[in-house]
Amino acid sequence: MLDKVIEKITEQQKGKENTAVFFCGEQLKDIIKAQPEAAEIVSQDLEKKEMSITECEKKIKALADKRHKEQKGNSAFVSPAEAEGIIREFYGIPDKETSPASQNIDLSDFL
Repeated sequence: MLDKVIEKITEQQKGKENTAVFFCGEQLKDIIKAQPEAAEIVSQDLEKKEMSITECEKKIKALADKRHKEQKGNSAFVSPAEAEGIIREFYGIPDKETSPASQNIDLSDFL
């Protein structure tokens, strides 16, 4: 499944090299590689136009635009960590540190 979702992302990146959409896809690939359990749901999402990496990148751009307007400057920046948070929220991928699979279970809690 991991290869399938990477292939879908790569397909959506074609013709968009060196653009924000391309790099959004690269960041999504990194997230999926670190959390392959999210690959199936992301693969299903990528089938829908409204869930494409282009649409996801629009959410990141919206934050940059909001900051640009608030700061009245020439540009605005969205950090990689902030972009990752937006991507995770867009595709419903839990943060690895807070996902139930990564939590330690104390068996004494069940006693």
